[in-house]
Amino acid sequence: MKKKIARNIVRVLLVILVTVIMLVGTLFFMIKRICSNSAPSARNLFISTVLESGQMKFLASWFCTDDQINEVINANKMETLDSDIDTSLINISASDESVKDNNEEAEQFDENGIRMVEISGRSFFGKMLIIKDTSQVKVGTTYPWGDYGKELDQIVSGAGAVAGVNGGLYVSSGNRGGSPLGIVVQDGNITYNSPSSLTGLYLIGLNKDNLLVIKDIDGMSAADFEKYVAEAGIRDAVAFQEESSDANNHFVSLIINNEARALKGQGSGANPRTVIGQRADGAILLLVTDGRGASGHLGATASDLISVMQEYGAVNAANLDGGSSSTMVYNGSYEMTSVTFYYQNSSWKLPTAFVVMPK
Repeated sequence: MKKKIARNIVRVLLVILVTVIMLVGTLFFMIKRICSNSAPSARNLFISTVLESGQMKFLASWFCTDDQINEVINANKMETLDSDIDTSLINISASDESVKDNNEEAEQFDENGIRMVEISGRSFFGKMLIIKDTSQVKVGTTYPWGDYGKELDQIVSGAGAVAGVNGGLYVSSGNRGGSPLGIVVQDGNITYNSPSSLTGLYLIGLNKDNLLVIKDIDGMSAADFEKYVAEAGIRDAVAFQEESSDANNHFVSLIINNEARALKGQGSGANPRTVIGQRADGAILLLVTDGRGASGHLGATASDLISVMQEYGAVNAANLDGGSSSTMVYNGSYEMTSVTFYYQNSSWKLPTAFVVMPK
């Protein structure tokens, strides 16, 4: 009896092993074909997408030549968009007026002044939170910082908030998520101050007048940053990075003063994304998209993000930390979960998030 059970176990294991080998072989063949010159569009999207990932960059050099990689990088770039935000373009008092949606009907908000909309793109699915009262949007954190962060729903509930999306840069290795990177400002207090530790750093947040701020802080010292926060009246902010190690890896500014960032090609690969924007009436837009195979979707490109934010009236918009971190919580439930298989019902551990307080 025991021998029979052992034989059955061996057979099952052999079937699993053969299946895995076949799947890996098929995937290998498909990627090799994608990287051939017979499928340039698929090759370009593959290269630009994996270059943006934290753990899969090596796949580009495994399957494609350096010339192919450089060709794709050069074909998908972004022009700089470094204009200062014109605050006169935002009239927060107008948020009390009725705004029409894409169907020319008055927007309907819940009891907390939040409206959620679903967005379907060519290669992604997403959800957007529209928050009528900008003062409700804050940065939630796990401060004081420790080795481990918290999942998004825990940060949202811990802040007493009703909704939220993932926030800024952080140390994600080992899914510890306890350490932010760059800067963090919460309720006017600087809780993390190391702007010079990374190049190409941007502050993304809100000032005391409830205006969205997208500010290049590259090269600032801790003292410089402390002075800037005081002078600019920054109340809540996190950091993201412009072009980390690859020419289309990280990007921040999408729209400034109604001017969309000029792109070559799609501007980037297709990946899960998180974006924050502000309309002319002051309402905040929080967008999260899927990707990396979730529901069969590759993800959103920079071009996709700009189009969606323009469609929903963003005067200013910025890309936040995305990829496996991109998640959304609304009314106690995950509306968008991590695309990572083992966190597909929740999120990675995070140190920061943009949260929406109840009315």
